[in-house]
Amino acid sequence: MNRTSLMIAAGIVIAACGTAGAQAQNMAKLGQKNDWAIYSYKDDKGKVCYTLTVPTDKQPATLDHGKAMFFVVTPKPGGSAFEPQFNASYNLQENSKVEVTVGDKTFQMFTRGNRAWMDKPEDEPALIAAMRAGSDMKVAAKSGRGNPTSYVFSLKGISAALKDVATCK
Repeated sequence: MNRTSLMIAAGIVIAACGTAGAQAQNMAKLGQKNDWAIYSYKDDKGKVCYTLTVPTDKQPATLDHGKAMFFVVTPKPGGSAFEPQFNASYNLQENSKVEVTVGDKTFQMFTRGNRAWMDKPEDEPALIAAMRAGSDMKVAAKSGRGNPTSYVFSLKGISAALKDVATCK
């Protein structure tokens, strides 16, 4: 993953989270673990840490996918579950599902705008465990225009990146 892709992806994360201007000033790259970058920013609730990666493959190749990414946010306060999220640079089809596959395990995400989260938050630890054990992750989505899209994300470095995110203070 190149530095430009990571910086664009980090900017997308910050913009998607809300007060982009203030957060961008506080954003810091904390490290790189193979294909996963680790970032943090401060908001009014404290420090937020996350890891992200961009796809190694986007299909169909004839579509302009923009900057898609997958990221995992700091464990929730009072809990130990990471929050995985898929972000597209286009709106996803309303009321559609995003399918995430790692090895022989498949997970469903619900969509809102250009983002997708786990259908069942209680499945987040299972997805994270699959990601730690896998070599790549496939994400299938449908654009707001009805175009089926798919992405492949490398999982090389995810375990080390999650360790850094979990201990980020």
